[in-house]
Amino acid sequence: MLREINDRAAIEVLLREGPLTRAELEVAIGLSKPATAQLIARLEAEGIVGKAGVRGGGRGPRAQLWQVTGSLAYVAAVDLTPKAGDFVIADVAGQVLAELRAPLPAHEGADIVGEFGKALSKATRLAGLTLPDLANVVIGAQGAFDPRTGFLSSAPHIPGWLGFDVPGRLSEQLGVEVTIENDVNLVAVEEMTAGRAAGLDDFVMVWLSEGVGGAVVIGRRLLRGATGGGGEIDWMRVPDPVSVDTGEERPRAGARFGNLVDSPAVVRLASAHGLTADSGWEAVALARREGNAAADAFLDDFARRVAGGVASLVAVADPQLVLLCGETSRAGGEDFAARVALRLHELVLPRTPVGVASVAGNAVRAGALQSALAIAREDVFGLSAPILLGPRRPGGGAPGAAAALPDTSPTPSPAPTD
Repeated sequence: MLREINDRAAIEVLLREGPLTRAELEVAIGLSKPATAQLIARLEAEGIVGKAGVRGGGRGPRAQLWQVTGSLAYVAAVDLTPKAGDFVIADVAGQVLAELRAPLPAHEGADIVGEFGKALSKATRLAGLTLPDLANVVIGAQGAFDPRTGFLSSAPHIPGWLGFDVPGRLSEQLGVEVTIENDVNLVAVEEMTAGRAAGLDDFVMVWLSEGVGGAVVIGRRLLRGATGGGGEIDWMRVPDPVSVDTGEERPRAGARFGNLVDSPAVVRLASAHGLTADSGWEAVALARREGNAAADAFLDDFARRVAGGVASLVAVADPQLVLLCGETSRAGGEDFAARVALRLHELVLPRTPVGVASVAGNAVRAGALQSALAIAREDVFGLSAPILLGPRRPGGGAPGAAAALPDTSPTPSPAPTD
């Protein structure tokens, strides 16, 4: 048992830090020099670690580097959008082997499973692999995923993916375990792994782009809800602000939050302030460049709308941080986040800070990859996988009711024993 504890501690360190020398690994896991040497020899004999070149040179000593054997398992991660899929293939050590962006049909009646399988097969071939080589696939999709049925909902933009058990059918047809998850939930996973939410227990994420989405993390676990609708703030009813163009108060019943802050709504709001743009993020970027009274009024009105939706989440969850993500949020930057915080603090008691998500690139795909790696590492190394998006069904596929997030505390594993 002690040997297993030490082995897993060493594997976790090597996966997290990359290639290390024996001396570096000795310090990282707290074992003696002889015990570390025996551990490395044991893991090398089992094919779990291997040599990865040397460090140093010149007149000084050269130390052998060791790394986890990536070829023990391979995974795929996909960011699914209405028009395409963004694929990445990696080994179990996290080394990216291939990337592919491929068009995928989303209209009703399309051969969804067949076209997805072709694209995934092409991505695996680029990595020098075949579909049977994959341990699992994690897909991020723009919609709510019901863990009881495997169905997607709140996703009218991808009608071809609706009405059937998506992970179940893909798993069966492709012969590989497939998991599907809401895209903003995966952004939250990545942000908590490598972004501003690292080390936080509770935070709220709001996605502002062409569409609107959200994620709620409580006690380092995604709040997914009984039907997968946790964080689906797009359809939430909120008080409708006074219309800028007419000055008339709208019905007391309020408005759908997404209809107030999605890209078309932001474009209309900007137009009412005399700003012309083709998208929400362009409107916000233009206003920041202009810096005049009209631009300032537009940004303030937009911030008031965003705060009106965020207030409901903050009042209930009282999180440590609200993170804004998506194209429109990035265009606004920290200046816009500060405006949202100002308006938010007028509506709720907690003085919750508001910031912009820090993870660059395709955070949806990155979060999906983190999840796929966690699944594979649990299977291959027996490592605990708190990042998993819930219990896995026997046939692969759908996650369960609650998703744990990665533990970034200073002592993520049991203390090694010499």
